[in-house]
Amino acid sequence: MTKTIFITGASAGIGKATAQYFAEKGWNVIATMRRPENEKELNLLSNVTLLPLDVTNTEQIKETTEKALALGEIDVVFNNAGYALLGILEATTDQQLVEQMETNFFGVVRVTQAFIPYFREKGSGLFITTGSSAGLMGFPVSSMYDASKWALEGWSESLSYELSEVGIGIKTIEPGLVSTDIGDRSVFVAHPAYETLMGKFMALIQHGENTTTPAQIAEVVYGAATDGKDTLRYVCGEDAKNLYA
Repeated sequence: MTKTIFITGASAGIGKATAQYFAEKGWNVIATMRRPENEKELNLLSNVTLLPLDVTNTEQIKETTEKALALGEIDVVFNNAGYALLGILEATTDQQLVEQMETNFFGVVRVTQAFIPYFREKGSGLFITTGSSAGLMGFPVSSMYDASKWALEGWSESLSYELSEVGIGIKTIEPGLVSTDIGDRSVFVAHPAYETLMGKFMALIQHGENTTTPAQIAEVVYGAATDGKDTLRYVCGEDAKNLYA
C-alpha cells in the first residue's frame, strides 16, 4: 500500500527536496506552503498534492489538516516550516522575537497537535521535525533562532513519552549548515557595537565548510521515516556531527 507524507514549508530548501525525494520513492506527498500558486516544480509531479498552509495561522492549520485527511491515510507528518532570525538581541524588536517562536516552535506544536487525534485513533503514525545543530549547542548572534530549536528539542523528548503510549513516534532531524539560499529565508538584525562578531558569523554561514545539501538531508528524513527505529535524534552533516562529538 502506498504511503503518504504531509510536509510543511515545502516551497524551498529541505522541504522541497524532501517532497521530491519521497515522490521519487513512490510515496504520495502532500506538500504545503504559504503560496502554492507560485510553485513551478512540485505541481508537475503526479503523486504530489499542493495545499496552502501558513503555520502561524491556527485556523488554516485546522482547515488544511482536514483537507489533507480527506485525501486518504497519512503515515508521516514532516514539520519543516521555519526560518532563521539572526543577529543582535539588543536590536531585535518584540515583534521579531514573537514571530520567530510563532513559526519555528508554535507552528510545529500546533500542526502536531492537529494530527495527534488522527494518529491516535489509527494506532500508528510518525512526526518528524526539522531541528538543527543550533538546538544542541548555542552559536553567536542567533540567540532567538537557537532558542526556538532548543525548545523543539525539549518538547520532542518530553512528547515522545506520551505519544509512545498511543503508538505514535516522534523524531528530530539535526542538520548543520545546509546549502540553501539562507539570505532569502532569514531575517538579519545588526547593531554597530557588535560588527566584528556579526561579520565573523556571516562569513561562517556563507562560506562554511562541509555544508550539506537539501537533497542529502532529504535522504536522512526518508531513512528516519522508514527505518522502524525509535531513535529520537538524527544528527546529519559532517559539520554537525563533528561539533556534536
